[in-house]
Amino acid sequence: MSRVLVLNCGSSSVKFALIETSSADSVASGLVENLGADAHLKANGPKGKVNEKISGKDHGEALESVVSFLQNQGVLEQGLVAVGHRVVHGGERFSGSVLITPQVLDAVRACNDLAPLHNPANLKGIEVASRVFPEVPQVAVFDTAFHQTIPAHAFLYPLPQSLYRERGIRRYGFHGTSHRFVSAKAAEMLGKPVADLCLITAHLGNGCSACAVLQGKSVDTTMGLTPMEGIPMGTRSGTIDPGIFRYLHDSLGWDFKRIDQLLNKESGLLGLSGLSNDMRTLAEARAQGHEGATLAIDVFCYRLAKEIAALAIALPRIDALVFTGGIGENSFLVRELTLAHLAVFGFQLDISRNGAHGRESKGIITRAETPTAMVVPTNEELLIALDSEQII
Repeated sequence: MSRVLVLNCGSSSVKFALIETSSADSVASGLVENLGADAHLKANGPKGKVNEKISGKDHGEALESVVSFLQNQGVLEQGLVAVGHRVVHGGERFSGSVLITPQVLDAVRACNDLAPLHNPANLKGIEVASRVFPEVPQVAVFDTAFHQTIPAHAFLYPLPQSLYRERGIRRYGFHGTSHRFVSAKAAEMLGKPVADLCLITAHLGNGCSACAVLQGKSVDTTMGLTPMEGIPMGTRSGTIDPGIFRYLHDSLGWDFKRIDQLLNKESGLLGLSGLSNDMRTLAEARAQGHEGATLAIDVFCYRLAKEIAALAIALPRIDALVFTGGIGENSFLVRELTLAHLAVFGFQLDISRNGAHGRESKGIITRAETPTAMVVPTNEELLIALDSEQII
């Protein structure tokens, strides 16, 4: 029996899952949120659920609470072989998952400026886990690794080349673990080798990105130097005219910090709707005639379709368009509106299949004999666990 503890440490949260790799089952999982304030542990294991306040001043205390929960559930003593860490930014150095060493930690720290909200938290999780489990190998699985196969003509910005050579300013892409998992899973569901397929995968959650996958490899994606580029998201703007920055500075006197706050925390679905960053809330409000919710969903679906259409030029054909993530897997409305904008590709939605999220039709939500769009649930935790086991 081999089990891997998967950790995803955010700036104020710790998400975890204990995966039994031979069966691909999640033995226990949960989330510590609101670190440093009103910390809360929500978790589920074989002995039941926990939903309680904890003393979570920092990641150290949060992880101690996670370990205590797992011990009380009686699942830690049985075959823990590795701790797998989601690391958001690995720069150009890492094209795959790696065993964590001091040199790897130095390379991750060097990317802190490229992912200031994510990498420092990821490093803290590694530090704490190494202390709590000193004899257990630690493995880093990078969001950016899958996209290291993107060619230069797709990853370079039209800026002076010195900025790329000296400062690493280029498009890196994110959500790579999810895009890698669902492209392989989609191939399995279609009954074809992933090496024979041309796919576009759309990971849609609070963060959103799409990826062109050629023969199992990423050849273009929508996110760039940071996780802000591309599709509008829950609170992030996605791609906008950079001239807006100067306009806000000149006309409103806003400094960089205020503009960054706007683009990261106040834009996207939340900014457009004036109501919420949650697609479920917006869909309900849209059904009741809320104008802001209607506008936010319309903009989101149009921009998503536009990004998908742009990715098509990286592929010789589209064998399937794959929706995944919380929105992609569960919002029949978003899929319907997005595919309507993509009529030029010939997609014809099957209303019944789409309403059932493809669960009774091998994921496929389009009509027979028309181009394939499908829903494939992602499982980043499982992929991190399998990578970690393979590395050690």
